[in-house]
Amino acid sequence: MVGTKETVLNGMSETPNHVKKAVETRKTMRRARRFRNCWRRPARFNNRLKGRKFIPPSTFARWNAKIRILEQLQKILPITDVIVEDVAATTKKNCRRWNKNFSPIEVGKRWFYAKIRSLGCDLHLRTGYETAALRDQFGLKKSSQKSKPVFSTHAVDAWVMAADVSGATQPTEWGLLYWTPIQLHRRQLHRFQPEKGGVRKPYGGTRSMGLTRGTLVRHVKHGLAYIGGTLKDRVSLHRRDTGKRVTQNARVEDCTILTRIAWRTGWYVGIGRRHSSPRLRRGSPA
Repeated sequence: MVGTKETVLNGMSETPNHVKKAVETRKTMRRARRFRNCWRRPARFNNRLKGRKFIPPSTFARWNAKIRILEQLQKILPITDVIVEDVAATTKKNCRRWNKNFSPIEVGKRWFYAKIRSLGCDLHLRTGYETAALRDQFGLKKSSQKSKPVFSTHAVDAWVMAADVSGATQPTEWGLLYWTPIQLHRRQLHRFQPEKGGVRKPYGGTRSMGLTRGTLVRHVKHGLAYIGGTLKDRVSLHRRDTGKRVTQNARVEDCTILTRIAWRTGWYVGIGRRHSSPRLRRGSPA
């Protein structure tokens, strides 16, 4: 996020990549249940999705994650413009594999652009060569080492595109905030494998002892943590930076409810900062 003079925030987020496998697992288990029950559902010719624009679940999860971050930031800061580096995926004749791989990108991208406009923001698109020209204009270089979570690798392109619209002249913040989406195990009919006696217990869900999983609380002993699963009338607590479980025996009465979070802020890399901001090491709470 870049203002007319100051750099407010540089961020990097992980992409939700578990959705495709989860959908495939759900389909496999549904077929297994039908086989065990010897039950056949009649064909539904009047499909409920017929005539509607369909976005693959994995594609929707990736693009919607960006929208969720934008919506959260809009509650804090007056965001007026959004700049996106556009990736053009043109179709090719008689190239079924190429077209199949890029069609979800185009569908998700169109939905993403329409959603940004519906949030009241002006959308600006830039191509790859325009971004490279802006880096040269501002005198910034991009690092090719993608494994390093630093400004020059994951935020320099976003900054030059934003500065080109806002009018900023140079970065005033070189830190990088890292977001990780909290993955909740959605409610399932039962566990995949039966336990002793052939019993399949219920599994998953988004509620624990009346609280929404992912709720940030302050525990009397473990401090800041978020709500996880439940076991024997107790809830589990997880670190909000790494997601590691700290306890399974927390009482709800010992927790002070703060807010609902959907992302873990793992660490803040503040290299070459030009003004004061929190610098956190990897694994420390943000």
